[in-house]
Amino acid sequence: MGKRRARNLHVLGYRDIAGLDPRPDRREAARGAHVCEVFGRLDEALSAFRPDVALISSPPHTHMDHAENLVEAGVPCFLEASVVEADRIAALADRAQSLGIVVCPSCTMRYFPGPRKVRELLAQEAVGRPLLVHYHTGQYLPDWHPWEPIQDYYVSKRETGGCREIVPFELIWLNEIFGSPHPIACHYGKTGTLDADIDDIYHMVLQYGQDGPLLSLSVEVLSRPVATREMRIVGTKGILVFSQDEACVRITQNGTNGAWQKFTWDTGTVHSRSINPEGPYVEELRDFLSAVREKASGKFPHSLARDAETLRLLGQLEALRAAPR
Repeated sequence: MGKRRARNLHVLGYRDIAGLDPRPDRREAARGAHVCEVFGRLDEALSAFRPDVALISSPPHTHMDHAENLVEAGVPCFLEASVVEADRIAALADRAQSLGIVVCPSCTMRYFPGPRKVRELLAQEAVGRPLLVHYHTGQYLPDWHPWEPIQDYYVSKRETGGCREIVPFELIWLNEIFGSPHPIACHYGKTGTLDADIDDIYHMVLQYGQDGPLLSLSVEVLSRPVATREMRIVGTKGILVFSQDEACVRITQNGTNGAWQKFTWDTGTVHSRSINPEGPYVEELRDFLSAVREKASGKFPHSLARDAETLRLLGQLEALRAAPR
């Protein structure tokens, strides 16, 4: 993610970029890859490089250590998706606000064309009031970093496991559309197909208010040879289907005899070592940097407080795990 974010900054016209990583091999790999300097420690980077902003693309369990130090140093920062330390995130929100420092947590899925079109059509009540949502997302974990074993980075650790991390990553955009949910049921476990002590499947059921939909959400890190992202929404006036494979959202409305209206998009530029297009990540950083220039975290579409709420929801869901029969 650090290399991706450096590429994103270049697209936005920024060139004076430094990298930070404790591992010498990663520092060496970053040299020349859109980075002008590299450092092994944050204090060195702060004193020698004196950044105007910082992008925290480190493993999730280190996010708060970096963010707290950066805020105290007066440096606005952007955090990649978090999966741990909800209380520290909430405390950081208060501290950053008291100091007037802009800190924005990632909400990348909100920038992808599929979720954007889903949100747009639901806001237009194209299929009426949503009643039932089935959503399944997954990608084979070794495909995340095909150049290194999963044991070499955080996705193979239980607390920051790849599957567990994706649950709040997806809930951020789902909750933005449907509201604050009530967790009803959750089960998660390990299939044994990955060489890591992590749960590789989560399945959850959530209810969004009295008038909101019942959501069935499946997250896994097993889908291959291609990633999975499929959604079906049953509404009072029709059905909406979102398919990442087909790069489209389609709807059929009551009274149309089952005729489908299809909305497609260009998949965009995809880097050679990625499955996702660069565009959404560039747009996300553009909005973050705009918030920094205006000194207003509220200009960014996600907040640390909502991030903490999402992680607490993950904890509530995990507490509902069914006992093995």
